[in-house]
Amino acid sequence: MIKRTLVVLAMALSGNLMAQAQRIGSSVEQVTALTSNWKGERLPDGRPNVPELVLERLQNCTLEQIWGYLGNKGYRNQVEKNWVILKPGETMTGRVVTAQFMPTRPDLDSLVRKQGKAEGRSQKGGINIWPIDILTKGDVYVADGYGKIKDGTLIGSSLGNAIYGKTGKGVIFYGSVRDMQELKDTKGFNAWVKGHDPSYIKDMTPTSINAPIRIGEVTVFPGDVVFANEYGVVFIPAHLVEGLVSASEMTALRDEFERVLLQQGKYPSGEIHGDWSAKIKDEFRAWVGKYPKKLAITQKDIDAYLAKEH
Repeated sequence: MIKRTLVVLAMALSGNLMAQAQRIGSSVEQVTALTSNWKGERLPDGRPNVPELVLERLQNCTLEQIWGYLGNKGYRNQVEKNWVILKPGETMTGRVVTAQFMPTRPDLDSLVRKQGKAEGRSQKGGINIWPIDILTKGDVYVADGYGKIKDGTLIGSSLGNAIYGKTGKGVIFYGSVRDMQELKDTKGFNAWVKGHDPSYIKDMTPTSINAPIRIGEVTVFPGDVVFANEYGVVFIPAHLVEGLVSASEMTALRDEFERVLLQQGKYPSGEIHGDWSAKIKDEFRAWVGKYPKKLAITQKDIDAYLAKEH
């Protein structure tokens, strides 16, 4: 009797583990655990709610500034390059929603469809719309389409417009899209993809939503913040974004001031590029005080930065 009870218990536990392993969308608890370094507010699905103001400030950063800051924090594999960009010259930032697609096999596909129904996901239209259904304002849909181009088109113009209507943003796909010409006419929408093709999506199954995925050389978490421009795409852990933005703004301000001094020829280049003297620091304070644009950086931030300079 005891042996039989243990067998039944083992089978029940095995079934629970299998059910958890088969889940398509990560739970709030799973997303929260992945992003436990974030201490601020969260969205209903558990992702960090990085403030809109921070996302706006991030748009003024450069890829090199972000790369340098993240590298100093130990995050050395955050940048992916060589994209086909729908609208080059634009910068996009936003909160990441992830999805992973895999080549279809009948037993996997039937399992995913069954689990998706159990999770309350739409049973109308293709299952490739499931990640789109959960998007909210400020989200960027990031999907691993394993680089598939022909028959790997995750969206066309209709779904592209649906995404923009929900998010006000665009997409980043390690895969492809169709209807590039029509998508380009959607004002405000942009896309970073690995290719495009006139074919429809075929033999692709979404296996996870809001779980860690791989985009080229980068591991991407749900709730990461993405920065994308014509030079590359970088995925930033949410808990580092605000510090990164402040540091980048300070670096940009210093670089601009150094260019002014170099053009004036008042000091040797080594004094300008190296540790500043007290005289140069005073000139910097005076220059910032007359800066023509409103700065997010405060005088307190400037004093703290200069105090670190030898």
